[in-house]
Amino acid sequence: MEEMKRKLAGMTLNDLTAAVKEAGMPAFTAKQIADWVYKKRVGTIDEMSNISLKNRTRLNELFEVGYVAPADEARSVDGTVKYLYKVDNNHFVEAVYIPDGDRATLCVSSQVGCKMNCLFCMTGKQKYTANLSTNEIINQILALPEFEKLTNIVFMGMGEPCDNLDNLLPAIEILTSEYGLGWSPHRLTVSSVGIRKGLKRLLDSGDYHIAISLHHPIPQQRAEIMPAEKGFPITEVLDLLRQYDFSHQRRLTFEYIVFKGVNETTFHARKLIQLLDGIDCRINLIRYHAIPGVPLEGVSNEEMIKLRDFLTHNGLFTTIRASRGEDIFAACGMLSTLKQEKKQ
Repeated sequence: MEEMKRKLAGMTLNDLTAAVKEAGMPAFTAKQIADWVYKKRVGTIDEMSNISLKNRTRLNELFEVGYVAPADEARSVDGTVKYLYKVDNNHFVEAVYIPDGDRATLCVSSQVGCKMNCLFCMTGKQKYTANLSTNEIINQILALPEFEKLTNIVFMGMGEPCDNLDNLLPAIEILTSEYGLGWSPHRLTVSSVGIRKGLKRLLDSGDYHIAISLHHPIPQQRAEIMPAEKGFPITEVLDLLRQYDFSHQRRLTFEYIVFKGVNETTFHARKLIQLLDGIDCRINLIRYHAIPGVPLEGVSNEEMIKLRDFLTHNGLFTTIRASRGEDIFAACGMLSTLKQEKKQ
């Protein structure tokens, strides 16, 4: 059986340096490859014209660039596009492109399925299957048809980013390093339910924005909709966050999906203010997108505005996330679940 070729896309400069050394090539070839793969986004090794024909032949024997176009897509009337990428073992993950005036954000996945099993999340219903490789993470970004329009990346798609840092952090290095895309870390946001050990490693690794999935201010009731609360209590997460400075360019956001009869009252708002006391942060209220088989409902626009205004009036800077892509399986994981079911 023919040996699988290694993928260049997803390798850091250190990885590339080790790879070319192993292949008997000079070390400077690694920087040339990085330039072709990340800055020029070529699809084949043969396009790397400043590398000798002999070395390109050798590279072709061992490697491929490793970019794979989306397998499917769903386009919304509001311009949002949900792309489906095929990954190892015939699974699928989603990346969502969200244009908004002069900004364009891509929501990127980090796992196939998710271990966190939040009640309101379709990805959790798939169960955890695998961590995405660095190649599979970076491919969602660099193989995106609208790549040139991107201004921001949010790691908020399928999976828990802090459960796959060994593969996510190299992808972030590629995005932010001079040899890669050279983006400012402030163009990146990484979301987490609050896996404390992983979150600390994430906070220490770079100056990108952090988003914490909160969704309920009372720990016992948060555990009912977010089982991760039992292993990673939000109070411990907040103790960790208080050790870091979010008063300058780095931003800390708490994501808060609003559910009818669960977390939307003035009582809950007061508990939220109390819980986050002393933390420089903002609240992002999110409308709930219903998923099959889950007895949760969203609230009206009027109730969203009332909650936002109460929190803002009491000192918590609060926004309402614009609802996008509701006509194309907006809830994270729904399109990939549908594709998986059709495949079976």
